[in-house]
Amino acid sequence: MSDERARGGTPEQAEEELRRQEPSGLKQNLFYWLQALVVALVALTVVFTFFGRIVVVVGHSMDPTLNNGELLILRSIGYEPEQGDIVVLNKYTSPALKGEAIVKRCIATGGQTVSIDYAAGTVTVDGQVLDEPYIKEAMRDPSLVNSNMTITEVTVPEGSIFVMGDNRNNSTDSRHAQVGTVDERYVLGKAVLVLFPLDRAGLLPW
Repeated sequence: MSDERARGGTPEQAEEELRRQEPSGLKQNLFYWLQALVVALVALTVVFTFFGRIVVVVGHSMDPTLNNGELLILRSIGYEPEQGDIVVLNKYTSPALKGEAIVKRCIATGGQTVSIDYAAGTVTVDGQVLDEPYIKEAMRDPSLVNSNMTITEVTVPEGSIFVMGDNRNNSTDSRHAQVGTVDERYVLGKAVLVLFPLDRAGLLPW
C-alpha cells in the first residue's frame, strides 16, 4: 500500500474531503451561536420584565447629569424612592408633561418640607440646605418667565415625592402648580446605569 493510500487518498482527495466538511462545521458553529444568543435574549427579557426596564432620556431637564437620547437601565421591582435618587415618572404623572415619561431627581420624600429660595439659589429640606454639585447652573427666579412655577415651600404628603430637574432653568417639575408633589405610584424606577452611548456608559454617580 502506498503512503498516499495510507493517508486515505491523494492530496487532492483529502482537500476535497475538507471542503465537504467545512459547511457542516460552519453550520454547527452557527447553531451554537444562535443558541447562546437566544438564551441571552431570554435572560435579558426576564431581567428587564421582572427586575427593571430600559428607558430613553427625552429632553434636557437633567443636563448635565443625563443627556437627551441616552439609554438608561432602571431598578423597578421593590424600589422605594429616596432623597437624591434619579427617578423616572410615567407619562400619566401630570397633563403638564404632555404624555411623556420624564426623568427627574427626588429632592424630598413623604413628610419632608421643601423650601426654595431663588434669591439665594438654594433648596432646603427640613431646614438643611442641600449640597447640589450636579445642577447645571444657579436657579433663576421663574416668575420672570413662567407664572405657573409657583411652589416655593411645601410639606410632601406621605406616599409622594418632590422632584426637580438638574437643569433647574429648563425643567417642568414639582415647582410647577400643574405637577406638584408626585404620588410614588407614578414612579417607574430609579435610574442606575447609562447603557448608551458607550462613551457615557456606567453607573450613575448619584
